[in-house]
Amino acid sequence: MPTSPEPVEFHSDFESKKKGGVHRPIFSPIFSRESVGIIKPSKVHLMVNPYSGKKKGEKVALEAKKLLEESGIIVEIYRSSHPGHLIELSANITANDDDIFAVVGGDGSMSEVITGRMRNSEHSKSPIVAFVPAGTGNSHAYDLKINGVEDAISRIISGRIQELDISRVILTEGLPGKEKDQMTWYSHNLVTWGLGIDSNLIAEKMRFLGPIRYDVGIVISILLNRRRHAKLILDGHEMDSDFTLFLIQNTQTGGAGLPLAPGASIDDGMMDIGILNRMRRGAILKAFGLLKKEGRHVFHPDVVYHRFKSLRIETPIPTAINIDGENIGTTPMDMTVLPSAVRLLV
Repeated sequence: MPTSPEPVEFHSDFESKKKGGVHRPIFSPIFSRESVGIIKPSKVHLMVNPYSGKKKGEKVALEAKKLLEESGIIVEIYRSSHPGHLIELSANITANDDDIFAVVGGDGSMSEVITGRMRNSEHSKSPIVAFVPAGTGNSHAYDLKINGVEDAISRIISGRIQELDISRVILTEGLPGKEKDQMTWYSHNLVTWGLGIDSNLIAEKMRFLGPIRYDVGIVISILLNRRRHAKLILDGHEMDSDFTLFLIQNTQTGGAGLPLAPGASIDDGMMDIGILNRMRRGAILKAFGLLKKEGRHVFHPDVVYHRFKSLRIETPIPTAINIDGENIGTTPMDMTVLPSAVRLLV
C-alpha cells in the first residue's frame, strides 16, 4: 500500500505576476455542480449570535428581519446567550422541510446551527441554511462573495439552492487539560490542527485587535515553532511524522480571507487537506508569505495537498482541534465527509 494518496496538482496562472518566485495558482470553482432548484421562502428562522463581530450581530439581525418581513416572509428570531447555545436552539425547533435557517454571525455560528440540526435525527430532510455575515472572519460568506446584509437577504429571497458538503467530526470535547467526553460536531468550513490552532489560541487572547489578530497569532506561533508529532490517516493511507500544520478545508478561505485551499469546491463530495511538513522558521515564514500572496504557498516544496473522504488524526498526547474558527476539542479525531448533506441558499 502506498504511504500517501495522490497529491492534488495545481496549475499556475501565467497571466498573474510572479510573487516570491511563483505565479498565482488557478483556483477551483466554489461550486462544481449546478443549482438543484429554486424555493420560495415563506418562513425564516433567524439564528442570531448577538456578540459576533464586536457585538454587531444584534444590529445586523434587526436589519435582516426588517428586509425579510418587507418581502412578506415570516421571521422568528432566536438569540444565543453563550457558546454552544445555537446548537440547542436549532436542534429543538420544529420546522417544515422548506423553512430557512439564516445565521447571523460568523462561521462558528453556522457550525453550531448545522450541528444542532444534524444531531437531531428526527429532522429527516437536509436543512436549508443561509448566511447573513456578522462575524470577524466570515470566510464561507467571503467565498460566496456576500456583500453586506442587503445582498445576503436578496439571496434568501431569490431562493436558489446549491448542495453543500459537510463533515462529521468525532473528537474529545474541551481543550488540552480540560478534556471531557467524546462528542460529534459537523463542519461546513474548516478544521485545523498544529500551528494554525496554536495561532488561533493566541489570537483569541487579542480579540481587541480585530481581524489583524490572526496575523499576529501566526507570527508568534512561527517564532515559537513547536515540535508537533502526529499519525495522519487519509482514506486508509497512513503518514506518521512531525508536521507543522494540517489545513483541512471544505471552503477555499479561512480566518480573515486567507486563501488556504485554492483547489477546494464545497460540493465535490470531498475535503481538501493541506499538509505543511516539519520546517525551520525561515521556511514557515516563506510559506505563510506565499499564502498571503493569493495562495501561492501551494507551490512551496514542503506543502502538499490531498483530497479525502475520511480522515483520522492521532497524537502522543491530546492536542487542540479548531472547527470552523472555534477551539472546541482535542485529538484523537475522526472525520467523515457527508456529501450534499445541507442545502445552501446562494
